[in-house]
Amino acid sequence: MKDLEDIFKNNKELERYVNEYLYTEYNTSKNTRDSYLYNLKELAEFYNNKNIAYLETDDIQEYFRKLTHIKARTKAHYLTVFNNFYNYLIKENIIQVNPCETIRMPKLEKKLPEYLTIDEIDKLLDIKTNTAFEKRNKAMLEMLYGTGMRISELINLTMSNLYLDDDMVKVFGKGSKERIIPFNEYAKECLIDYLNYGRGELLGTKNSEFVFISSRHSKITRQAFFKIIKKLCEEAGIKKNISPHILRHSFATHLLHNGADLRIVQELLGHSDISTTQIYTHLSNEKLESEYDKHPFNTK
Repeated sequence: MKDLEDIFKNNKELERYVNEYLYTEYNTSKNTRDSYLYNLKELAEFYNNKNIAYLETDDIQEYFRKLTHIKARTKAHYLTVFNNFYNYLIKENIIQVNPCETIRMPKLEKKLPEYLTIDEIDKLLDIKTNTAFEKRNKAMLEMLYGTGMRISELINLTMSNLYLDDDMVKVFGKGSKERIIPFNEYAKECLIDYLNYGRGELLGTKNSEFVFISSRHSKITRQAFFKIIKKLCEEAGIKKNISPHILRHSFATHLLHNGADLRIVQELLGHSDISTTQIYTHLSNEKLESEYDKHPFNTK
C-alpha cells in the first residue's frame, strides 16, 4: 500500500478530512481514526492516481465487487467509513452528492455478545495474589467486572483518576467522553492491595502516571492483558471465546438480570445510544428462558 504522503498528494480533500475532521471535530478515538484512515487508504490505493473525493456510485460498487472475500459486517463497516467521508465533503461544499447514498447496507446477522455466568466469573476471579503480577491481575479483573469499563479505559487509567475515598473512578471513553463510575468494596480492597504492595515493585525505579504497570515498568498493553485473561480462563476451565470485553458484557448482563434500570446501565457503560445497551436485555432474557426450560414444572 502506498504511503500516506503519496496518497495525500492526489487527495487533498482526504488530507483535510483526516486532519480537520477525524482528529478534531469528529473527536474519534485513535483506534477509530486509524481504522477509518486505513479503509480510505485502501480505497485510494485501489483507484491509484484517482482522487477518491470525486468517485461515483458505480466506482464504489465496483470496489465492493472486487472485495469478494469480505463478510457482510466488514462491508457495512467500509460503507459507514465511506459515507462519513462523503458527507464531510458535502458539508464542505466540495461535492454535491454522496456516491454511497443509494448503496444498501448489507443485512447483518445479529450476534449476541459472549458473557460469563456468575459461576464462571467466580472461577475466573478466584486467583492467587501472592506476587505483584498476581495482585495487578486481580485488581484489573475486579475493576473490569466491577465497573464495566472498556479495556482501553482501564489500561489508560491514571492515578489522578482514582477517587478511593468515594469509591469512584473517572474514565475517558470513546471520543474522549468523560464519565464517573462507582466500584464496589471488594474491587476497592483488591485495588488498594495492588497499589500498596504491587505497583511499586512493578515500577522499579521508574515513574508513571498510569495505574496498571507491565513487566517493562510502563503501562500494560491491551495485548498483554488479553494473553493474561485468556490464560486465566484456560486455567479455570472456561471454554468460551475470551477477550477482556467479555467482563464488560458480563457486568451489563448480570446487572440487567438482577433488575437494574436500562438507563443506569447505559450511563455506566458510556453508551451514547440506548439501543447499544438493549442488546444486553436479550442476553438477560436468554438466560431467563434457559432457566425456565430447565425447571421441573416445564413439562408438556
